Amino acid sequence: QVQLVESGGGLVQTGGSLRLSCAASGSIVSINTMGWYRQAPGKQRELVARITSGGRINYADSVKGRFTISRDNAKNTVYLQMNSLKPEDTADYYCNANVWEPLSPTGRDYWGKGTLVTVSS
Repeated sequence: QVQLVESGGGLVQTGGSLRLSCAASGSIVSINTMGWYRQAPGKQRELVARITSGGRINYADSVKGRFTISRDNAKNTVYLQMNSLKPEDTADYYCNANVWEPLSPTGRDYWGKGTLVTVSS
């Protein structure tokens, strides 16, 4: 089993910054893609940003130029630096990781429990 634990959410004013962290632990051989998703009230969960083990990155158009994703492979941790935050960024943010476990033929997706980001206007 693998656990993902997010931290860093909170309340911030428009234009402010927050940094989210997500640490993976458990039976891990390696981690493929790690990413952040978010879900606002009444909306579907959407991709924010993701990064492969090789460093290839994708961002949602709505966060390009404001958010930066990075990872520390040695620590099995992914980060999301969020700058110039807007009220529409308010959501629960979830960490996702595709993990190779011992004796597993393929990677398996795991999710964190989420961390709330609230941006006040």
